[in-house]
Amino acid sequence: MSLGTNRIDKWLWCVRLFKTRALATAACRAESVLVNEQPIKPARELHADEIVSVRQGIITRRVRFIASPPSRIGVKLVPDYYEDLTPPEEYDKLKVTNIEQVARREPGTGRPTKRERRLLDQFREDT
Repeated sequence: MSLGTNRIDKWLWCVRLFKTRALATAACRAESVLVNEQPIKPARELHADEIVSVRQGIITRRVRFIASPPSRIGVKLVPDYYEDLTPPEEYDKLKVTNIEQVARREPGTGRPTKRERRLLDQFREDT
């Protein structure tokens, strides 16, 4: 594992915070990615123990940089390269939004799908 040898846009893609490197680059340019609470450029290199904040939709993920992988890695290897510091409340916001999208149906759209039905039933059990 190397320390601080990758551009941040490449690192964000390698550790699967973004689906493509182009999306990671665009997020950096749009100031959706902060390092130590400062907006950064896509070419910036990361150093050990820096805190990276990534705004993805309605949630803001916070991670501590540990190391740079040589290339894109599998999901099981992600904890070797960053520590997730995101508070659970952020993930709860995402879950509530997903349920709201399923619960809100436009008139005339037909019956809910099997997946939507399960989410609705789960939502009703939780409330």
